[in-house]
Amino acid sequence: MTIIVCPLSHVADQVAARRPSHLITLLDPADMIPTPEGVARHLRVGVNDIPEPTEGLIHPEETHVRQILDFARDWDARAPMLVHCWAGISRSTATAFILACDRNPGVSEHLIAWTLRTAARHAYPNRALVALGDDLLGRGGRMVDAVEAIGDNDFVSMGRPFDLPVRF
Repeated sequence: MTIIVCPLSHVADQVAARRPSHLITLLDPADMIPTPEGVARHLRVGVNDIPEPTEGLIHPEETHVRQILDFARDWDARAPMLVHCWAGISRSTATAFILACDRNPGVSEHLIAWTLRTAARHAYPNRALVALGDDLLGRGGRMVDAVEAIGDNDFVSMGRPFDLPVRF
């Protein structure tokens, strides 16, 4: 099965068309959404897309990534999982990358990162989330290196939906 990644503006159409069983929302807490009809499990992670701690904003923390990993480990992958953030560029792509690395412990981080880049030229995984995921998964900095190796993204103001495989 697959992980669907998209911006908030595409959540409703992706839920209707693809019928994911699980949904991960990564937004500022003030922008949280209700669970769409038909989604069995919904994790809401209140976090801002910021590169470093900033007063008044929520920087990614280990507890956020632990919540994501725990939630996703309950997913049987028979139906897709949908992961979204505001623009579908940074927080959601980092989360999809972390989940793919978790599901594929023996697979090269570079292969997973390049698969992400091929699927989405606009992807720019949030480096703080990736670093936390790298630590929690014991990847020894290889996830961070892999995301750096795919380089900069094609700048867009809003991403488009794409799929990342669950198994490599």
